[in-house]
Amino acid sequence: MKYCSPDIEHHILVPNRDLNLFADMANERTKIIGVDSLLPKNIFRIPGANLWINLARPFPPLRGWIVQQLVKLGYVASLAADLALLIDSDIVFINPVTTDSYTHEGEAPLFRRRGGVTEDMQRHVIWHQVSHRLLGLEDPGPCPLPDYITCPCLWEPKMVSNLLEHIEITTGEHWATAIGRNLHFSEMMLYGVYAEHFHDQAEPLLTTDASQVHNYWDEVPLDQEGMKEFLRGVRGEHLAVMISARSNTPSEVRRQAFTEFHG
Repeated sequence: MKYCSPDIEHHILVPNRDLNLFADMANERTKIIGVDSLLPKNIFRIPGANLWINLARPFPPLRGWIVQQLVKLGYVASLAADLALLIDSDIVFINPVTTDSYTHEGEAPLFRRRGGVTEDMQRHVIWHQVSHRLLGLEDPGPCPLPDYITCPCLWEPKMVSNLLEHIEITTGEHWATAIGRNLHFSEMMLYGVYAEHFHDQAEPLLTTDASQVHNYWDEVPLDQEGMKEFLRGVRGEHLAVMISARSNTPSEVRRQAFTEFHG
């Protein structure tokens, strides 16, 4: 919360087994929530595995990656806030952030990179197809297709709630079951496709392709020199940096580099 303005609340969603590890962080602006309480009661974890079972549709079991996205969608839809900024745990803010940092004249733009999904990005193409099917839309057609994936990711909770209701009307199933039946899925792609096709047609859709984040996506660990070189790439417009968890960069390397970076 160091770089967040006082009007911003921080909601940390963690596995129930880790609640005690985060308990000391709770205060009037920070809530710690166990993910088990955020899932429909018919979805439960398989002991000893990062897999979940949905009693409404037991096969295939839900992978942790899919459950993580169900939790995001369900929790944001339940919020009374006007805006929610989704932040993965591998992101670190390096500059002050306010609601104005991600809005334009009070409006929340949709992140959209035109033509960002090309034929060689088959996983993204599948995410598009699944999103269209869940929303009752025709196939997205050939590439290039828009890319809606970014992080931090700005959502409007009311739109997420409408989106989940739309899925239930279209599929005749609870939204978590309809989404969970898919082996491949992106919550950000789903939100983007919904916003693109179902926004108020009387108003133009406000979009942006600015991520404001300096990213490291390689699945190769950074050492101290590598971290310093990466951080030298930070520019004035960057509010945060992201070092992919898949890089397996040691936490002590991260901490030391950020301490030196901030002086």
